[in-house]
Amino acid sequence: MRRLALFAIAAAALALTSCGFQPLYGQPGVVGGLASVKVYAPEGRAGHLLREHLDDALASRPDSPAAYRMDLAYSEVRYPRGLRVDNVATRYEYVLTADYTLRTLPALAPVKNGRARVTVTYDSADQPYASITAQQDAQDRAAQEAARRIQLELAAWLAAQRGS
Repeated sequence: MRRLALFAIAAAALALTSCGFQPLYGQPGVVGGLASVKVYAPEGRAGHLLREHLDDALASRPDSPAAYRMDLAYSEVRYPRGLRVDNVATRYEYVLTADYTLRTLPALAPVKNGRARVTVTYDSADQPYASITAQQDAQDRAAQEAARRIQLELAAWLAAQRGS
């Protein structure tokens, strides 16, 4: 049964490549271009999380020279939702907006600007430590999703640059 599934996947991949379809990460220079981005984030927990997730998403290599510099700026807002009878929020909506500017190195000429806006929700517990942990988890999830969106935008941009 497992061999049949692998055969079906291989046949589907062969059919897609024979009709001219090429995956985004199969485009020449996309993976190397993503790995050559050096991320600079502002101070703060959300900035640190954004940089960390972007370094992972872009598969950055600190030992190789960077071709691009990404300057990040972010804003975060927390909205109370699900109010109880005593007017205490039981749920929060956390919105992280990450703005980035991609610059060439060493000239620092801007080549791409973008924005990733992510909204996540989390429960607020009555215990203070549990509430803080839930808020930090929401920050981490939002930063991870923002990094994924930025990665996809950059990959599409790099593929378009290489194709033209």
